[in-house]
Amino acid sequence: MYKLGMIVTAAVLVATSVEPSQASPTAGISSELTTTFVQVGRILADPADGRVLRDKTLVIRGNQIFEIRDGFVGEGPVVDLRSAFVLPGLIDSHVHLTGESSPTSRLDTVTQSNADQAMIAVRNARRTLNAGFTTVADMGATNEAIFAVRDAVKRGDIDGPRIIAAGDAVSVHGGHGDANGYRDDILHLLSAESVCSGVEDCMRAVRLQVRAGADIIKITATGGVLSNTSAGLAQQFSEEELAAIVGAAHRMGRKVTAHAHGVDGINAFLKAGGNSIEHGTYLDDESIRLFRQNGAYLVPTLMAGDFVARIASGSDNFFTPAQTAKALEAGPKMLDMARRAHAAGVSIAFGTDTGVSAHGDNAQEFALLVKAGMSPLQTIQSATVGAADHLGISDQAGRLAPGMPADLIAVSGDPLSDVTELERVRFVMKSGKVFRQD
Repeated sequence: MYKLGMIVTAAVLVATSVEPSQASPTAGISSELTTTFVQVGRILADPADGRVLRDKTLVIRGNQIFEIRDGFVGEGPVVDLRSAFVLPGLIDSHVHLTGESSPTSRLDTVTQSNADQAMIAVRNARRTLNAGFTTVADMGATNEAIFAVRDAVKRGDIDGPRIIAAGDAVSVHGGHGDANGYRDDILHLLSAESVCSGVEDCMRAVRLQVRAGADIIKITATGGVLSNTSAGLAQQFSEEELAAIVGAAHRMGRKVTAHAHGVDGINAFLKAGGNSIEHGTYLDDESIRLFRQNGAYLVPTLMAGDFVARIASGSDNFFTPAQTAKALEAGPKMLDMARRAHAAGVSIAFGTDTGVSAHGDNAQEFALLVKAGMSPLQTIQSATVGAADHLGISDQAGRLAPGMPADLIAVSGDPLSDVTELERVRFVMKSGKVFRQD
């Protein structure tokens, strides 16, 4: 194991300033900020080019990278990662911070308040950050809970990754994303404003989500494994509703991503101009053609498929009969789906659906992606530059360069040789602040 140098806490005031007139990526960074020198032995600064650089120093001024110097230098607070492998903070494009699958999940829905779920999300956000994920996209939680946590992280009130939040998913009445399997009077209490039927109603649902603060619009284009209904995994929105949703979102400056298992829902959503598919279990050759034609991303969430299949087939299965049947049907198919999509050149963004599986275990997705035929470098690209492009945040995350936020992690070994090294993150810095150093 490598040793981490002590970080000196005293502020260092740097006299050199960058003139605003200079066309520098660091223009506008104040000269009176604490400067930290992170000395690194090996660094994958830009996963897009795959080059591993050696013996560099990241000069971090405030919350941004100011420059990357050759050799080991330090004129103030120093972080010693000279025997480590450093790469950008990871991005998980599909999590659910406000909960986690368990035998009490259905009861939790009617006993936990939005405040309870926000507190749970605070805990899970910290676990996720400590696992090396400095950015996540939360793809389904109550607006009140997840937007409060997102904003608290942004203010610095709590520790956690940068959160891109969808809030309530736009769903059809009675479908995946709506409440199912409870008494009728309880169902009316649990159903969100984002549940809709018909073109006009679905446009209204999208606009309400934008007004509420959604960064991205998440819809449930097909049935889902963990909704307690036997409605299956096929398309649930009509083509007209899908076109209305995508159009309304794009006119409001939001990307749209769709939970979709069934091939009919996948293809209908992509034909409507949707930006990405979550899961994609039953995609076919037409789906692949549409992905490539539209430049859409696939978020395979292989951990979710692996998890639900293991629970449904195990002795401690806590799923309902409807959930069990769908888990046994869809879960085992997802690895081959990702293999076919990758082989055909579909753009893949890393996403786990964590909250189905345990928070903090997100990096186990890398090994599953390798099983699906991706190289370790390609899996890292999917969790850095690929995910950043997918989420529209390439100026905020995914690589280490002057002017970018200082989001970086370190491991002991070489993740390009053994991608499971990313399950053993030893150091985490987000926005210039150290959150973990083993």
